[in-house]
Amino acid sequence: MCPHPEGGACRCDSWVFCGDERRCKDRLGECWLKKQKDVMAPAVIARGEDVMWTSGLVFGKGEGIVGLETNLGTLHIQLLPGCAPRSVDYFVELLGLRNCAGCRFYRAEGRGNVWDTKGDHEKMAAFGPPYALLQGTLEVDGVPFKDIAREACPSVKRGSIAWVGSGPEFLISLANHEEWKDAYTVFGHVLPEDMAIAEEMALLPASTDVWSNVTVKVLRDPVYFKVKRSSHASSA
Repeated sequence: MCPHPEGGACRCDSWVFCGDERRCKDRLGECWLKKQKDVMAPAVIARGEDVMWTSGLVFGKGEGIVGLETNLGTLHIQLLPGCAPRSVDYFVELLGLRNCAGCRFYRAEGRGNVWDTKGDHEKMAAFGPPYALLQGTLEVDGVPFKDIAREACPSVKRGSIAWVGSGPEFLISLANHEEWKDAYTVFGHVLPEDMAIAEEMALLPASTDVWSNVTVKVLRDPVYFKVKRSSHASSA
C-alpha cells in the first residue's frame, strides 16, 4: 500500500476486514483496500457494534499528524493506526467536530532527579514522585465519550501519548516508563522537536495532591488546548 516510507501518500490508505465468524459467515476473511479522497476525513458507510466489518487507516509520510494547540505552543502528535485503530478513529471524529471544548491538561510532573534528559531512569532512583508526565482529558463538553477497548501497542517511551484506562483521560510521557510494562494503550507520539513544550508545561505552577495514595502535582491553572489537523516535515 505504501511502497516506501519516504514515498509520501499511499496507493491505498484504508482497509476493512471481516473477522467475526458468526456474523461474517461466507464473507469471513474478506479484506478490502481502499483509497480515500482525504485520509483524515474518511468516508464512513456504517459504524457501531452491529457492523461486522473492522476497519482502519494507513498513513504515508507526513500524514496522520494532529496538533494539540496550547498557549505555550503546539504539540504535534503522530498517530499510530497500525496498533491503535480505534484510538485513531476517535481523533478523526474529533477533527470532524471542529470542537474540543473542555480538552485540557490538568496534571504536570517533570523528570526531577529520577530520569535523565533522554528519558532514561537514573540508577538507584525511585520511580517517582515526580512521575515525568502530563495528564489531561480529551472528552468534549456535552459529547458522551465511549470507552475505547485496550489495543496492542508499544510500551510507554519518552514522547508517547496513551490512554489512562479506556479514556478519555490520557497522558504524555516525559520519560521511558518500562516499569509500566503494557498497562497503557499508546496511540501516538509527540514529535521530538515539540518535547520542549511538554517540558515547559511540567514547570508550570502546581499544587500537591494525593490520588488513591499516589502523590501528584496538579496544575493551578489547567492548560486548555484545541485539536487541529496538522502536518510536519520532520514526521518521518
